[in-house]
Amino acid sequence: MVTSLTSARLAAGRILREPPGASLGYWAGCPGVSFDPAEQVWYLTYRLRRPRGVALDRGGEVRIARSADLERWEDVLAITKDRYASASIERSCLHRGPDGQWHYFTSYVHSDDGRWCTAVLRAPTVAGLDPARREIVFTGPPLGLEGVKDPWILAIDGVYHLFLSIANPTPATGSGSHASLDIFNTGECTSATALATSRDLRRWDWQGLVLAPGAGGWDRYCRRINSVAALRGADGRRRYLGFFDGSASHLENYEEKCALAASDDLRRWTSLSPAGPAFTSPHASTSLRYLDAQPGPDGRWHLFYEFARVDGAHDLRYLPCTEAELAALPS
Repeated sequence: MVTSLTSARLAAGRILREPPGASLGYWAGCPGVSFDPAEQVWYLTYRLRRPRGVALDRGGEVRIARSADLERWEDVLAITKDRYASASIERSCLHRGPDGQWHYFTSYVHSDDGRWCTAVLRAPTVAGLDPARREIVFTGPPLGLEGVKDPWILAIDGVYHLFLSIANPTPATGSGSHASLDIFNTGECTSATALATSRDLRRWDWQGLVLAPGAGGWDRYCRRINSVAALRGADGRRRYLGFFDGSASHLENYEEKCALAASDDLRRWTSLSPAGPAFTSPHASTSLRYLDAQPGPDGRWHLFYEFARVDGAHDLRYLPCTEAELAALPS
């Protein structure tokens, strides 16, 4: 019998990292996870946040942790936002490339224009990743966008698929939309998902918008794909199950909920959660977001996610599951 993947099961997930405070605005979250076959270890990128005005402030610090058994996690690198001269750092992800180098994709508010951008740090070792040697990968203006952030990568058949959260301009977008240094929190854009592809993690081809909010519904402001599970159907064909965060307005910008989407080609996505989120927390804002689903060498899938607690803070949790449980979700 296949058990169900439910909000209740996710609520029972093991806490990997506690937030740096015990009230609204304190988070440990934004997980980005990868398994490195060469070292036979897991790497976890995550972010620590404090409320505005509390040092290190919003998006103040990101860390990389390492584990050989998914039980014990050791922080091996920490980067604070002053290393980018930035108001905030957001989600990141780490992958070893075909060149043997580590490629650390991260997002932060650029000091030149107050817009979210995505950059990459490269080094032979994780400890050697240095923000001073970062390279900008994507910024909004050349793409007709107001911001690009939250990188997440799926490798399929030798092609790296980079999913990104984008700020789409609307009639409300204006010259002052970046004054707060976070346009996603203003209501002067919509939050959607775009895709870029590469064969070497260095040269990227922009594929454009792949999932956008509709005109109405519970997720009419935000549809941000956070991870994708590549599954095999009964007919042997590959299908893709996406975990995306949704919200009705910018007022839920920090408290989104997790929903499901489906695709046959990673470019055209259909929401499987038209009536409401698929997974929520029972506490506070009910936010459960940034879910990263990763296959492991043990044949199981491993889910990492940010979870709202009773006190309004968010912690970082982990739950293993089977592929059959993922395949049993709506499709």
